[in-house]
Amino acid sequence: MRRVVVTGLGMVTPCGNDVPTTWDAVVNGRSGIDLIKAWDTSEVACRIGGEVKGFDPTQYGVTSKEVRRMDDFQLFGLAAGYQAMKDAGYPADSEGIPRVSDEEAEDAACIWGVGMGGVTTITECHHILLETGPRRRASPFHILQIIANMAPGYLSMKHNLKGVNFCPTSACASGAHAVGEAFEMVRAGRYEVVLTGGAEATLELMPVAGFCAMRALSTRNDNPKAASRPFDKDRDGFVMGEGAGALVLESLEHAQKRGARIYAEVVGYGATADASHPTAPAPEGEGAQRSMRRAIRQAGIEPSDVGYINAHGTSTEYNDANETAAIKRVFGDAARKVWVSSTKSMTGHLIGAAGGVEAAFSVLSLARGVIPPTINHENPDPVCDLDYVPNAAREKRLDYVLSNSFGFGGTNASLLFRRFP
Repeated sequence: MRRVVVTGLGMVTPCGNDVPTTWDAVVNGRSGIDLIKAWDTSEVACRIGGEVKGFDPTQYGVTSKEVRRMDDFQLFGLAAGYQAMKDAGYPADSEGIPRVSDEEAEDAACIWGVGMGGVTTITECHHILLETGPRRRASPFHILQIIANMAPGYLSMKHNLKGVNFCPTSACASGAHAVGEAFEMVRAGRYEVVLTGGAEATLELMPVAGFCAMRALSTRNDNPKAASRPFDKDRDGFVMGEGAGALVLESLEHAQKRGARIYAEVVGYGATADASHPTAPAPEGEGAQRSMRRAIRQAGIEPSDVGYINAHGTSTEYNDANETAAIKRVFGDAARKVWVSSTKSMTGHLIGAAGGVEAAFSVLSLARGVIPPTINHENPDPVCDLDYVPNAAREKRLDYVLSNSFGFGGTNASLLFRRFP
């Protein structure tokens, strides 16, 4: 089995449209959550979200014609993927798009997570069909805008990735599963390079109304930036967000051969099923426990070697309590020493993109020696009694960082990264 490293990162989030801007925001505790401005929220209980702001996809190798033919989740993904490939040092073609060479193309792949797909397009298409009927206004591009796997499809076309391209769709764990499966493929020698991560654009009436009906969303509409408060007793639900996070994974040999800058090494991946309940975590986070243990065991380390956990940390009572319980079970006495934080306190929950964005945050924590805080942590929940890096970032040279993502259907994924060299 080969060593696998991260050579490129890209982000589009509510906190910024690139890696430097987003990272600066989360390290300094600045929330990207605000009142939703894209549509009229007056008839739903939750009127807040983590919207992407000031986003121009044409800055990332997307033409104006392509913008009209794609859904937002695809455009966010293309932007993050473009950034990651450029960051990884791949040369640009005549149109300025970073691409692998024709000689390498068959050894380069794309695995990309999406939770819900083209919700914006589904909503628009539904309105059109109700108003005019299918014969007059149905667009031939609607299907391509809706289906989730067109995100890795378009990424592979843009960047000349002719290996496998597919789309894990596992709710809030989609992005993490994509990164984990990419790691396994490079590790096994099937591909030299994989562009991976996740994208989502679900801040539409239908998903918001659905989650409101489940009483899962925060309704702190009078103070949006204080609404996402993982592990805090005064939380009242999670906040939806949108965006994308991308990583370029390569075999160490391939990265060194081309002189690439290396952020970190991927050393462990755990994926499990609760087999318990459609939405609620298994008691004591039993499935999450097994996911973390698998990642740690694959890396060949002890739980006490992990210095920081980027938690799933959604700001819901069941998730926060069960993830805390799972960490205690896995880490034992070391649970009191490991630092845990939830960057969702600033980005909101990016659903299928969350695992990709938070994997990138984990890599940056190793590379920069900085741990982002959990903001809005003002009244600690007695059940959640670990060190959640409250309200202010910390500096520390870390050796190992773990990133957790858990989704509806009882699906769990944990990614373990090591500082390089």
